[in-house]
Amino acid sequence: MTALAALIDWPLDGPPDSENDLPLALWSASEIARATGGKASADFSVGGVAFDSREVMEGDLFLALRGESADGHRFVTGAFGRGAGAALVEHPVLHPHILVEDTSAALDALGRAARARLTDEARVIGVTGSAGKTSVKEALFAALDRGSRGRAHRSVKSYNNHVGVPLSLARMPARTQFGVFEMGMNHAGELAALTRLVRPHVAIVTTIAPAHIGHFSGEDGIADAKGEIFEGLEPGGIAIVPADSPHYERLRAKAECHAAQVLSFGRAAHSDVRLLDAVAAPGGGSLVTAEMVTAEMGARKLCYTVAQPGDHWIINSLAVMAAVQAVGGDLGATGLALAEMAGLAGRGARHAIAADGGDGSGTALLIDESYNANPASMAVTLAGLGATPAARRIAVLGAMRELGADEDRYHAELAAPLLAAGVSHAILVGAEMAALAQALGKSAGDPLAATLQVDHVQTSAEAAAVLAAIGISGGDAILVKGSNSVGLGALVKALA
Repeated sequence: MTALAALIDWPLDGPPDSENDLPLALWSASEIARATGGKASADFSVGGVAFDSREVMEGDLFLALRGESADGHRFVTGAFGRGAGAALVEHPVLHPHILVEDTSAALDALGRAARARLTDEARVIGVTGSAGKTSVKEALFAALDRGSRGRAHRSVKSYNNHVGVPLSLARMPARTQFGVFEMGMNHAGELAALTRLVRPHVAIVTTIAPAHIGHFSGEDGIADAKGEIFEGLEPGGIAIVPADSPHYERLRAKAECHAAQVLSFGRAAHSDVRLLDAVAAPGGGSLVTAEMVTAEMGARKLCYTVAQPGDHWIINSLAVMAAVQAVGGDLGATGLALAEMAGLAGRGARHAIAADGGDGSGTALLIDESYNANPASMAVTLAGLGATPAARRIAVLGAMRELGADEDRYHAELAAPLLAAGVSHAILVGAEMAALAQALGKSAGDPLAATLQVDHVQTSAEAAAVLAAIGISGGDAILVKGSNSVGLGALVKALA
């Protein structure tokens, strides 16, 4: 055992207990039939659950869901060709199956059954927010899985909607000690339904920002919709809210209607988990600039390292600490997990890429933020780019979607953080970015704009062509960020 392992009383290199090594079936045919009200064609067991036939693994239960554009029943044969052990269907098939009236309703029922079969000692955390929910979910999982010796479970990818949440629940083993579930929304009422499936003991709102604001009358409406997560809290549940948010009082009032305790996190003096200091950690390089964080949690002072750069990661780490403490997790393991967190694809992953010529004479830094974007996350990420040592900073920024009538204003307001970041070349992608291009044109008198070159294009492919024309030199830092529908992930894939 290492000295660090002894310090936190956790065997980093010790053998896992024998129970954790036992291969256990996730569901039996009788359990699925009982949960869904369906009828089993045979006796079987499955080790996983999938709704995309392309992602089916050996022994999975394939869910033949009916979507807006496709009927999963068309892919049953393909799913069994990939090794599915059984299928959940609405009409009989020539394979082991559970027959139900409605596969979507059956998925919800299976998710509820998975949640209901957890032991009384198990703890479930729900996470939502306009930004940071996937990062917080992944950090919580890393911390709790480490601390529980492999008995944590979480929703994968961004499975946070009306299909992803019950699917993530249905994939949860009965022996789970900690479950962490991400929940998203773009309309009022969505979270109210999802949180009642998850029934969290702890519910977190990471932040409120104008994401999907086109579906709401304003940010107050977004705060109210995010606050729906508290409606599903178990008796004695704990709500965790951002103390620095202008919507703090609104969120807290909503939480107090459903939670036995409300905790806050942030810089504000009233924060229950309060940031005291954050300084760059020794040894940070261009790929990762770690931060050494000092925080206060009641009478306890916490000191730990956050591997991922950016103020948003520092603040989100406070929410992670609050949640781990709330569920009785291991704060020492949490510190280790935060110190080792790798960047998430599309959400801050950093790659060293070869400079043009590919002769190994130099590398550039690629920052992958291609999965999503809203005004708040754009500003934070640009600030992070500005704090990154680089010979030249290039920003490939895709349009922000679902911003409603004020989308031009939101895009134009990115001019200030873009200029402050010291960007030398901005490639703006999508029709909505015309407002930012125009705003940067009006900033011509700004000394910061004197060396900024701007290209406005419509597609990811055009952005790639512009970037190729600019050329990538050793020491460059290239940020790629935009709403997922813009397709900048393809550019990142090509570069990385």
